[in-house]
Amino acid sequence: MADYIYLLENRLSTAQKNALTAVREVLKAKGLTLFLVGGAVRDLTSGSPVRDLDVAVQGNALKLKKDLELAGAVVTGSVDATQSLFLRFPGGVRMEIGSTLSVTYPKPGKPVYTPATILEDLRRRDFTANAMALSLNDGSYGLLMDPLNGVADIENRELRLVSNYGFIEEPVRMIRAVRFSARLGWTLEEKTQTRYETGKSEGYISAIQDAQKGYEAEEIAHEEDPLRVMRRLESEGWMQVIAPAWSSSKANVAELDKVREVQTQLQMQGIHPDPATVNFPLLTAKLNAKEVADLKKSFPRPGFVEEIDALEAEAKAFATELGGKAAAKPSAAYKLISSAKPEAVLSVAYGSKSAALQAKFKSFFGEWPAVKNAIPYALMQEMRITPELPVYTELVEKLFFELMDGNLGTTEELKAFLEPYSPPAPPPPVHLRRPRATRKDAKGAKAKAKREAEAADDDDDDDDDDPSDPSDEDEAEAEDEDLNEVAELSLGGRRRRDEMDLDEDDGGDEDEKPAKKSAPSEEEPEDEPVAKSKPAPRASTSAPAPVAKVAPAPPPAAVKVAAKVVAKAPAKVAAKVVAVAKAAPVKAKAAPVKVVAKKAVPAKTVKKSSAPTPVKAKVVAKAAPVKAVAKKAVPAKAVKKVAVPVKVAAKKAVAKKAVPVKAVAKKVAAKAPVKGKAPVKVAKKGR
Repeated sequence: MADYIYLLENRLSTAQKNALTAVREVLKAKGLTLFLVGGAVRDLTSGSPVRDLDVAVQGNALKLKKDLELAGAVVTGSVDATQSLFLRFPGGVRMEIGSTLSVTYPKPGKPVYTPATILEDLRRRDFTANAMALSLNDGSYGLLMDPLNGVADIENRELRLVSNYGFIEEPVRMIRAVRFSARLGWTLEEKTQTRYETGKSEGYISAIQDAQKGYEAEEIAHEEDPLRVMRRLESEGWMQVIAPAWSSSKANVAELDKVREVQTQLQMQGIHPDPATVNFPLLTAKLNAKEVADLKKSFPRPGFVEEIDALEAEAKAFATELGGKAAAKPSAAYKLISSAKPEAVLSVAYGSKSAALQAKFKSFFGEWPAVKNAIPYALMQEMRITPELPVYTELVEKLFFELMDGNLGTTEELKAFLEPYSPPAPPPPVHLRRPRATRKDAKGAKAKAKREAEAADDDDDDDDDDPSDPSDEDEAEAEDEDLNEVAELSLGGRRRRDEMDLDEDDGGDEDEKPAKKSAPSEEEPEDEPVAKSKPAPRASTSAPAPVAKVAPAPPPAAVKVAAKVVAKAPAKVAAKVVAVAKAAPVKAKAAPVKVVAKKAVPAKTVKKSSAPTPVKAKVVAKAAPVKAVAKKAVPAKAVKKVAVPVKVAAKKAVAKKAVPVKAVAKKVAAKAPVKGKAPVKVAKKGR
């Protein structure tokens, strides 16, 4: 199904759309509904050029005469029986407005009309292709009404009678069938062809009315190719019925062909004349004056006859103006040709013998339109002259005429002409984001922050080493108490071991083997970590520091008890418990830890020494208790190689800078005995 709203917007000319809009406004004010019917809908559907417009009104169309004249229409004729008006709108638009009627035929060729609905009006028409309507009303604009399936016949390019008695009721339909076939190139549907032959042989045409003869004669003049239609009607014998004195042999064929050629060129330049007024004198060129007058008298549109008679004077006036000084410039001549009456332009363009006028028309058809290609759209874009400007269309037209007259030959002249129309440049965009620091500045700031952090770490080391600090004495007392508790636990483990009659020497040898296996050496990294604790928030950075080697591990029983204490003790106490429980200095490998209390230093277990030595290890955390992050947890041999996560509880809630691992490692190294030497007891502070 075709989109008729699209067709109405794109297939009709601007003048035709303006005419329909004017009629719609008049009928809307009157409260009447209207429909586009007949040949206009057929041509829209089939893709043929829309020659004229037929409008049906549900009401008396004759009463709209004055209102339509006020809307810009010129009434060229009327038919009281069908309540029809023949109108002409600016731009050469022909329109017929009629009332929606139903019809009966008491006798052939004698119709009786009565007001009816649009659907009844469609069923009284001649052929199904002409029995379609498009709504032009608000709310249903573009709605197609096709009660007789005319779209199918249009697709088949066939003419089918609406009524089986169509040729009997209206014999003029046989003439219309031939005229439509000649214009459109369609054929008659099989049964319609049979009825046509029957009507032609039976002499149905004798019932035709004189008004219908004149209507068909006038329609020949309005045809796009009138000679072809006339010849086809002559072959069927219908020209003798319409106008016995008129035939194709009476026409000026050469001039008619020339008119058609000039008409095509004008249409390419946007000028759409109605060739009927120009064609009629050429179609009747060999008829005498009386025959021409009789033919004009039969036309149902007296206004058309007036246009024919006035054309000669209009063409003469236009030719004089075009050849005068006012149209000496190319731009002035172009404007005059574009604004003059299209029929007068067509008459002068094909019939003038003046060389100057013919030169101007030659330039109008070829040279002047080519100037449009020289319009500097790229330069206009650079100067911010875009179609969004209100004066853009007017500016392009002015520029076109200046180029046509040869006033703008160089780029500098073009820029000078366009400069007044160029809008000011927009302000630079405002950047609300802060500008990023350069890479060099960023590196300098980072290095400066690192130096400040190292300086702060050194200050903390000095504070920790100060023996006069009372907080250190409190910490030392707490550490001694924890060591005593661990020592008691270790002695208890030894008693239980003696009761079980375990051989201490054999047990020591067995303990050494898994210790070697579980503790990675300094050269080899551990194969797989047993457990990882959650990473804590990043606090401060420091370089990784090596942890001093400590003495051999304690008996298994002590380690097992110490592991339980470690699981519950705070980080600071846990470090001491591990050192005492193993009863040996632990060879610890410093992990690359950047934040204190974020990563635990993995300790390496070494061979047993003769005597356990308690080692102090400080872990200073921030106020809130966090989980110590052990990058690689080392399995303890007494707890079946399962690493126990150690929770670090901050002993001091006072906000204090974290002691870097480097400083802690130095203290551990200072207090722990060197491997291979006798263990040395660490003196207690404050005792």
